Amino acid sequence: MSYLLIGNISALICNDCVEPLANARIRVYLPAPKSQKQLQQEVEEGIFNDMTALSAKEVLMKADRLLAEGSLDEKGNFSLSWEEVHLFTEALELDLCLDELPGRNGSRQSRNFHLSRLVLHWKRNSDGYVGAYAYVIPAAVWRSIYARAGAWVITGVVKPRFGASEESCLRVEAWNAITGQRIGEAFTNEIGRYTLHFSRQQLAKGSLQMIRPGSQNMGPDVFFRIYRNDQLLWAEDPKMAQVPERQDIGPCTNLNIIYKPSRVKWASDHIGTWFTDMITLTGTRKKKSDHYRLLFHPSLL
Repeated sequence: MSYLLIGNISALICNDCVEPLANARIRVYLPAPKSQKQLQQEVEEGIFNDMTALSAKEVLMKADRLLAEGSLDEKGNFSLSWEEVHLFTEALELDLCLDELPGRNGSRQSRNFHLSRLVLHWKRNSDGYVGAYAYVIPAAVWRSIYARAGAWVITGVVKPRFGASEESCLRVEAWNAITGQRIGEAFTNEIGRYTLHFSRQQLAKGSLQMIRPGSQNMGPDVFFRIYRNDQLLWAEDPKMAQVPERQDIGPCTNLNIIYKPSRVKWASDHIGTWFTDMITLTGTRKKKSDHYRLLFHPSLL
């Protein structure tokens, strides 16, 4: 008799953004013998409790009860199958293993968690029995996991100030105002949302990490640049990193970006264009109008 368990596991970055647990592993175990009092307590607490961390020893001690193990795909979906000689009417245990966080972010090590102990509702089909399970990790729990891994994720929606809708395929760059270095980049999806990952190693880049005195999260102060097709669309004033919500950002942060495209070009990016557009005035006598033509050439506006 075959069993197939399908489902999805994801996590809340913020109230309106869910992050799939790509490349995580899920394990299904036969339950350990428990007293009637323990079983009754679990029923009263419910099956969707916050995740609880498991030590390496605890994982090893239950290895002989393992039924199946598999990996989650890029959308957090999984499919596990196994053979068994009887119909499951008792509870099964589901555990999660995070070797690395989404975006291959943070320190790489096995982080094991117990998800749930529950009786699945099996549906009979021509090949055997099919069950389903889904879980969304609460935002507070997900933030603590990111913090312990030395990792950050920034998400939000990008839209023009005077536009009616968000834009897709824009490249969002985050910069660290403390060091003046680029942290990372991400692209907006079809609804204009970006999700950008970076780690403590990326902040340090081989040197001591510079942080603001009194920093609680040990995070950067950030500002952004937006590109369309490798062309700079908008460069935010680095002073925006002084806004409270941009300072010492937490491990899971939601920052929406409202941009106003500008024709002003940064000298560091376009200095060659500036020189070629400058007007060279000849002659011994310069008209007053020529003087203003030089100072206010349209290419500099």
